Amino acid sequence: MPLDLIIFDCDGVLVDSEVISCRAHADVLTRHGYPITSEQVLVRFLGVSEKDARRMVEQEIGRSLPDDLEQQVNAATLQFYASDLQPITHVAAAIAAIDLPKCVASSGSPDKIHHGLTCAGLYDLLAPNIFSASQVARGKPAPDLFLFAAAQMNIAPERCLVIEDSVPGVTGAHAAGMTVLGFHGGGHCPPGHAERLRAAGANLTFDDMRQLPDLVRKAGAKALAG
Repeated sequence: MPLDLIIFDCDGVLVDSEVISCRAHADVLTRHGYPITSEQVLVRFLGVSEKDARRMVEQEIGRSLPDDLEQQVNAATLQFYASDLQPITHVAAAIAAIDLPKCVASSGSPDKIHHGLTCAGLYDLLAPNIFSASQVARGKPAPDLFLFAAAQMNIAPERCLVIEDSVPGVTGAHAAGMTVLGFHGGGHCPPGHAERLRAAGANLTFDDMRQLPDLVRKAGAKALAG
């Protein structure tokens, strides 16, 4: 089947925000008695929803974190966004060059996604087709968010191409029966990240958004030929 929908993750794919988000997350967790560095947050929680990250920490420490923890993390993140956030290099041109319907499926909260895309000058390119893990029961690495996004766009999962930068995201998209391209060009991606994305199920990996339009065309041609 040909490809009919491109699904973008947000953090680390559209906006170079993962380092900023991890710094905010680490600051808040440390303040609440769970000392952790931004590097450790990156390793443990990259691509995981804030709700699921919270559950993981609470299970580890055997107590509940504040009810408004996610709001505190979001507030800290948005403060950093105002001064530090940048779009992924060349992503706006790549989006404009792809002549297919597009949407966003992100682990972030709706406010965080909206603010991040707005700060990076990308919101108008993708609105209103923006979906958050808060809209489904299970975040990534479950396939729920990707299946929800495809259903909202009225496209069959096998006709979707997902652009992801995290192992949980690639895992979830692969489980949804979608083609996945793994992006490893964000400021947070360590050496060997491409290999980890391929091991999780990415069909191809790339590190420069100028490659994306051609990769989409090739993926569509392969799907049609198959």
